[in-house]
Amino acid sequence: MMWHALGWRCSRQGQFLRNCWKSSPNAFVRFQSVGQAGALKRDRTWIFGVGLGLGFTVWVTERIWQSQPACFSEEKPVKDSPLVGVYGVAVETSRDLLNKIKEEVGAPGIVVGVSVEGKEIWSEGLGYADVENRVPCKPSTVMRIASISKSLTMTAIARLWEEGKLDLDAPVQKYVPEFPEKEYEGEKVTITSRLLVSHLSGIRHYEKDVKKVKKDKENANKAEKQVAGDNTASSKKQQEIKNKEVLSNKNTKAEKQETCLEQPEMSSNLKNKISKAAIKKKEFELEEYYLKDKYESVIDALKLFKDDPLIFKPGTQFLYSTFAWTLLSAVVERASGQKFLDYMKKMFYELGMLRTVPEENEPIIYNRARPYIFNKNGRLVNSPYVDNSYKWAGGGFLSTVGDLLIFGNAMLYSYQVENFRKTNSKLLPGYIKQDIMREIWTPVDKTETSWLKEGKYAMGWGVVDQKQKYGHCRKQKHYISHTGGAVGASSVLLVLPKEVSSNTGNYDEESPPQGVVVAILCNMQSVGLNNVALNIALEFDKARIT
Repeated sequence: MMWHALGWRCSRQGQFLRNCWKSSPNAFVRFQSVGQAGALKRDRTWIFGVGLGLGFTVWVTERIWQSQPACFSEEKPVKDSPLVGVYGVAVETSRDLLNKIKEEVGAPGIVVGVSVEGKEIWSEGLGYADVENRVPCKPSTVMRIASISKSLTMTAIARLWEEGKLDLDAPVQKYVPEFPEKEYEGEKVTITSRLLVSHLSGIRHYEKDVKKVKKDKENANKAEKQVAGDNTASSKKQQEIKNKEVLSNKNTKAEKQETCLEQPEMSSNLKNKISKAAIKKKEFELEEYYLKDKYESVIDALKLFKDDPLIFKPGTQFLYSTFAWTLLSAVVERASGQKFLDYMKKMFYELGMLRTVPEENEPIIYNRARPYIFNKNGRLVNSPYVDNSYKWAGGGFLSTVGDLLIFGNAMLYSYQVENFRKTNSKLLPGYIKQDIMREIWTPVDKTETSWLKEGKYAMGWGVVDQKQKYGHCRKQKHYISHTGGAVGASSVLLVLPKEVSSNTGNYDEESPPQGVVVAILCNMQSVGLNNVALNIALEFDKARIT
């Protein structure tokens, strides 16, 4: 680089001298008029020599420059450079997948971050954080994380829980007497924090029409029962086929093909997915998504829903509810003795999440992306202004992929740390005690998730358990995730823990966290990102194993 710059500078100086000579010969001829012809001759000889020397220097440096490797001749940003090591292929494959998704949905920008064993391996921005001003996305771009906020709030709840300041099984009125006691069909019922964190409280979501919600839920349940019936019939049919094969002594190849047959189940799941999509009203058409009123406190925000009837009897059915988490924010506030946002900011500081903040319109937040939507004509436009003060806990925070990786790894460390105590007694404790963290990541009965076909909701997270139905067929890995959808934003945070050793039932490495964490943020709403994150996690997991 130094020689190249010197050569360029010298060639410019030589050109300048030649231009001066050509454009102003009289300036040199004037020497002759005063009897300095000899000096003029010497000057011309000196200038010719300098020019010849400079030309030779330029020629040599260009030859040297051209002989260097291509990577030296053009300096590239780190994010665009092929990674040296085992993750290069995983990065390229994942980048290609994200570009395809971005083009398919027309998203202005997407930011991704991936860590392996607690170390950030890859982070990159694609597209624009601000289309109007052509500001590109980058790893430090700040975006709405939407419902990933629930996972953050769950960590605050867990801290209060393990400190003995919060009883998950106590009626919420113990902490928030402003929330009225509830009845369902004339019967007094109890709502607890434990029911709230798993969406089993019966408190409504954005849809206010109780009959509409019940009808949709009833249709969804019918669809699930149909799937279960189809799967049962499919299993019986497969068993009959297998028995016939044994009796007829069919060859091993044919047996494997039949026993691995899962097409009927796949068809049923597809029908169930289509049915759910058909009966679910588009959430972004509901007016409460676009609230512009600023609420001065989380207690004040309760007035939006506290007097509304329950959709279901608490503990009987799953109903995803962001308002339930607004109530939880009031519980956190009273149990901690601090304002909810103050308590969360303190937690972010302790975790090292220095770029995670509540979304407020007034503060200057560096690298904040603009959110976008498509209008009725399919044109990209700025999303309407919204004030998220009514749902800080359930969907009101901003963050970066780097901060989300920090958070995911802190949770994974807490989940695994005690497994390493026997081999490394010097390990620091996790942010959450392991027994509590394991309970948080344990699927809860009667729950479901919209983004995990084979998973259930736990406590502020969705969970898929490890499972394999047939030998040498698809193996379902254990992972934990939460997606988010807000006005002008989509998000996902996914944690893929490393499997324990089959021989020892423990981890072979010296320290946690062991696993892959993926965070993706997008400044366009209604972009499904969970499967994308899972595929990326599996790519890096495969690269790590090989």
